[in-house]
Amino acid sequence: MPFSTQQVRLTLLALLSAALVAGCTVDARVPAPDPADGPAVESPAAVEPEPEPEPEPATGKTGGAEPSGEDEVQLVADPTAIDVLVNKRYALPPDYVPPDLVEPNVRFIFDEWHERRLLRAEAAAALEEMFAAAEEDGIYLAGVSGYRSYEYQEMLYTSCVSTDWAELADRYSARPGHSEHQTGLAMDVSGSTGECAAEECFAGTPEAEWLAAHAHEFGFIIRYPEGKEHITGYMYEPWHVRYLGKDLARAVYESGLTYEEYVQRHR
Repeated sequence: MPFSTQQVRLTLLALLSAALVAGCTVDARVPAPDPADGPAVESPAAVEPEPEPEPEPATGKTGGAEPSGEDEVQLVADPTAIDVLVNKRYALPPDYVPPDLVEPNVRFIFDEWHERRLLRAEAAAALEEMFAAAEEDGIYLAGVSGYRSYEYQEMLYTSCVSTDWAELADRYSARPGHSEHQTGLAMDVSGSTGECAAEECFAGTPEAEWLAAHAHEFGFIIRYPEGKEHITGYMYEPWHVRYLGKDLARAVYESGLTYEEYVQRHR
């Protein structure tokens, strides 16, 4: 059933301690807590052309600093759009809460209720379909982290910065307002045991390989591909899937492009 804004926000205080633990451990990887997201941008049709960033030198920031000058942060035009682009350049309003959050009927690696169990209704239905198809192939997936409010992401990011330098934290954790999780369209996924949940060791597992090969069939893409950090601004996260709808997800998958590149070329 749908959850109101008030219900979601009232859970934050009670979950404060758990959030700090989940932020830079299970809910993210070390050194990359959750799959980062980034600023949000309007739907592809309305996106301003964005030149492909040049790879930073080894000693520089890899898309970690806040944009400045021509890359000044912009608020997305329509946060509710299924194809909204959220990254380090495009942000969601601090008070944005998706209008149709529900809890998908899938297994999670934790038992307690938490806002991280939520997704927007369309994405939740697609996640259920994807998990069921994976199970038919002998792959047992589990949810790790879905929706995150602006306040929760702010707490996670602050916790991560207190653990690592800001430059390093920016490579694996989104600043508040710049997280795809706030859209309610992203889910971190692991195997059913929770082993390697949101950690680098998830790469190469049967679950990760199945997601890479089949996620687009259900409307999801691997949002932060390997070797594309200079474009997405975030380290490789094979566990972070983003819902775009089946047609767009397939088009992005078949293009071989990151979502940033696809939006730029098909605005």
